[in-house]
Amino acid sequence: MLKILVCVKQIPDVDLVKMDPETGNLVRTGVPTLTNPLDLNALEAAVQTKERFGGEITLITMGPPMAESTLRECLAVGGDEAILITGRPFGGADTLSTSYTIVKAAEMKGSFDLIFCGKETMDGATGQMASQLAERFDASQISCCYSIEDIADGKVRATRTLETGKEIVEATLPCLITVEKDRFYGRLPNLKAYLAAKTAEITTYTENDIDGLDPEKIGVPGSGTIVPRIYPPELPEPGQIINTGSVRTDVGRLLELLAEKDSI
Repeated sequence: MLKILVCVKQIPDVDLVKMDPETGNLVRTGVPTLTNPLDLNALEAAVQTKERFGGEITLITMGPPMAESTLRECLAVGGDEAILITGRPFGGADTLSTSYTIVKAAEMKGSFDLIFCGKETMDGATGQMASQLAERFDASQISCCYSIEDIADGKVRATRTLETGKEIVEATLPCLITVEKDRFYGRLPNLKAYLAAKTAEITTYTENDIDGLDPEKIGVPGSGTIVPRIYPPELPEPGQIINTGSVRTDVGRLLELLAEKDSI
């Protein structure tokens, strides 16, 4: 039976996040949260793999206690068990620190044959986590997976999407896979699964529960990058559309505007 790990993340609704003009920090207070959409694509790929080849899906996330709701959402559509990593020492982590923490926590459940994760998160969009996780899990990696063709003899064969077409690749297990979102649409739970997920037991790890965890490699101390300030790009002066219905008039107005800007 395949052991499958799916990494998910709860993020703020990026369409509603605002920025503090004084500090340059994102204001997340009062902003609704949601499961990173690209992680739901990865979960769907994992569920389809489980349905075709058999297996058990473990979900894992790192975040505040309220991230439990994301795990329950994922349990409702095919996950079998869930792990929440939470605690103040994990706060402020970059991808380097986060990937370390996720792998150390996952190892508490043994080894995994397949690891699925979204190719990036909508709030950070670094696209770094998959490769870092593959390295730390000592796993091969297939990115931009279009479809999984077969899993046998300790190998996975898949079709991946390239800029110029598609190619079939084969990788040894364990393997980390990111998927194309237009091929794996997140499914809706049925009522029975939804109700079961609401009361399902979720394993919670704090910094004191994970074997061999180095406190200097988690949170801010373990982060190789620090973002001191976020600021919006400076926008250019808005353009104007000139359409009076007369080409001669339009050209005349354009010349006037260029003259005002000392562009002619």
